[in-house]
Amino acid sequence: MEKVSGLIITYNEEKNIREVLECFDFCDEIIVVDSFSTDKTVEIAKTFSKVRVVQNKFVDFTQQRNLALDFAKHDWVLFLDGDERITPELKHEIVAELQKTERKDAYFFYRKFYFAGKPIHFSGTQTDKNFRLFRKSKARYIAEKKVHETLKVNGEIGILKNKLLHFSVTNYESYKQKMIHYGILKGQELALKGKKYSRLIQWMKTAFKFFKTYILRLGILDGKEGFQLSYLQSLSVFETYQSLKKTQV
Repeated sequence: MEKVSGLIITYNEEKNIREVLECFDFCDEIIVVDSFSTDKTVEIAKTFSKVRVVQNKFVDFTQQRNLALDFAKHDWVLFLDGDERITPELKHEIVAELQKTERKDAYFFYRKFYFAGKPIHFSGTQTDKNFRLFRKSKARYIAEKKVHETLKVNGEIGILKNKLLHFSVTNYESYKQKMIHYGILKGQELALKGKKYSRLIQWMKTAFKFFKTYILRLGILDGKEGFQLSYLQSLSVFETYQSLKKTQV
C-alpha cells in the first residue's frame, strides 16, 4: 500500500483528539498542526508514537492546512477534522483504494452529520462532502479562502462510497460560537475580494439561507434540531456581513 501521512489541525481538541488520532492507525506518520492549545490536546497527541506536533499561530484555516501539507513526508495524505471519525468500513475502503495500481488523485468523502449525538438526515447535510484523501503533489488549498477551505485538485477525482461520521455539533452553544467565528472569517474574505457592505443584501441573504436550509433542504423534517441548524446557518450569514461592515468603518 502507498505510504500515507495523517494530517489534522487543532485548537483545544482535548475531548476529541484521542479518538480522531486512533482513526489514523493505518497511516505511516501523523502531523498535528496546533494553534497553541491551552488544554491537554498536545499532551495527549504526544502519547501517540507516530505523531509529530507542529505549533503555529492561527491566522486562518487555509494557512494551517497548507502548513500541514508542507510537513507531510508522503505524497498521499488523509486529512481529518477533530470532529470526524472513520468507520471500519470506510477504513477498509481507503486501504483497498490505496492498494490499487490505478488510482485517482483525490477522493471526496460524503459525511454523516450528527447534532449532539443525534443523526441529521436533511437540513442541507444530505449532500455534504469534502476532500479528505489526496496526493499533495496534485492539490493545494486556495489561499484566498479563509473559511470553508477549498482544495484545488490538478488531477482525477473519485468519490468513496462509505460515509465519514461528522460530529460537528456537541451542543447548541458551542456550534453557535463556531458559526459566528466562521461568519467573521468569511466577512474578512469578502473584504479582501473588494466586496462592499449592503444592509439590504445582509438581510436578504440571511433570510434566504434560513428558507433554503429549513424548507428547500428539508430541515423541517429534522425536527427541533433542523430548526436550530437552519437558524445557526443563517446567523453565520448575518455575522459575515457584520464582519464585512466592520472592515469598512
